[in-house]
Amino acid sequence: MQPPDELMAGLFLPAMRQLVAAELRSRGLSQTRIASLLGVTQASVSQYLNSDRTRAYGMLAELRVARAAADQTSRELADSLQSDPVEGVRALNRIWTGLLGAGSVCPAHRAMYPSLGDCEFCIEEYGKRPQEVSDAISEVAAAARLLERSPEFIQVIPEVSVNVACIAGDATTPAEVVAIPGRIVKVKDRAKAMLPPEAGASVHMSKILLLVRKRRKEFRAVINLRYDHKMASVLGASGRRALRIGERARREGEDPTARALELALRKNPGPFDVVVDVGGSGIEPNVYVFAGGAREAARLAIRLAKSYSAA
Repeated sequence: MQPPDELMAGLFLPAMRQLVAAELRSRGLSQTRIASLLGVTQASVSQYLNSDRTRAYGMLAELRVARAAADQTSRELADSLQSDPVEGVRALNRIWTGLLGAGSVCPAHRAMYPSLGDCEFCIEEYGKRPQEVSDAISEVAAAARLLERSPEFIQVIPEVSVNVACIAGDATTPAEVVAIPGRIVKVKDRAKAMLPPEAGASVHMSKILLLVRKRRKEFRAVINLRYDHKMASVLGASGRRALRIGERARREGEDPTARALELALRKNPGPFDVVVDVGGSGIEPNVYVFAGGAREAARLAIRLAKSYSAA
């Protein structure tokens, strides 16, 4: 038996553990806490942090993972682990099976086992996507292109960057919600999506969208934007009805914004089109704009950006 899982255990997992350990340390977590999140000993974490990361990047390069993509993946995994250890497992599995489905692991696997020269099992098995997921991916990709072409949109990108999330079919879990890994960021004078859309790419945005859909089934997509006094005026002039959430108690391992939204929804609020998070300790104010689809969310965001720029 010659499974590609040997490469997961021998190359991908050790390299990602080192990079994720470094990312979590940069966020101020202790070595003990990092060890708990990664499922390794504190001594292993110390070794990860004191070792040159060149070897980790080299191991990932054997799997066709470039350094920039490796850094982005480590941030994504760190986000997932801090949100919920189970989400960390889901994210790790999604990323690995994505590499298998894309054929990235094949050269290294065939080098280990030349007899597998004609094997395309992983591409056939993991490269398949349900039609609903493919449609949502296409929709988010189209939304990202609209945002990238807008000269005004950069004005409403918050410091935490932007993401667009879209429901695939009747999704009920974050793994079934399509978003952009690494978000949409500022690059010179334009917005730029870091990577192509994927299912399960943003646990945070997925939670926000899934919570709101319990009240408003017609909403299939969400985008986050900058929120300040100017944006408040723009939203008011546009007739958007807001549900406001603000300072909240923070619990380790919990998404504080999603928790605050869940509590606000329990109070049976009136009709709303956007969720305004006025922020708090360590949380940047954002507005979450909902729409019937990702393209519609992008177009609405661009209209708001134009009004914001003109204000």
